[in-house]
Amino acid sequence: MAAERPEGPLLLPRVHTRREWGARPARRRAEVLDRAPDHIVVHHTSTPNVTDYSVDAAYDLSRAIQRFHMRTRGWNDAGQQLTISRGGHIMEGRNRSLTAILSGRHCVGAQALHHNDHTIGIENEGTYMTADVPGRLWESLVHTCAWLCDRYDLDPYQALVGHRDYGKTDCPGDVLYSRLPALREEVAGLLRFPSRKSAPRIDTDDLPADPGEAMPSGTAFPERHGR
Repeated sequence: MAAERPEGPLLLPRVHTRREWGARPARRRAEVLDRAPDHIVVHHTSTPNVTDYSVDAAYDLSRAIQRFHMRTRGWNDAGQQLTISRGGHIMEGRNRSLTAILSGRHCVGAQALHHNDHTIGIENEGTYMTADVPGRLWESLVHTCAWLCDRYDLDPYQALVGHRDYGKTDCPGDVLYSRLPALREEVAGLLRFPSRKSAPRIDTDDLPADPGEAMPSGTAFPERHGR
């Protein structure tokens, strides 16, 4: 990156580990590549826009996502590397994700069809087709993306994309997707990266269908929401 960078690495955000939120054992250890990802994919979970912003609710979310991915989708573990709750709590998703990030390597997830070998995914709790993003979540998303760009030496104007850039899906919702330019600007500001308006160059022709959300609406907490 050609920009003047802050002195030293950006402060590591508070990331709640799999042990903390009570992850079940993965069926298989995730593959970790000896290189960095080149894009950060922003998702929404397509779940209810809850008003419980507690860390306990965030832990419930991570367990529900992992349960859905393993039981319903048949995956080896949670698909995404990181999850941010509506209360702004950041959780490790797929096994080995946090260790890989801290070592500058890429933990391969299952969050962007045909692009998992070079992208890292952030699930943002909620459904953002019409609703706006809570301030706590947005602040954590900005700092998480800045941390990842710093750790992986990525250009935020090119690296930050939405899930729909890689597949035919509503994810991350019209509202959150429309805020990606602002996300790039805020991340660039934290990194002291030169401001510019260029967008990521992604070929959007013949995109594959990819439902992609962490869970269909209403399935996050069936025992809590009665769905």
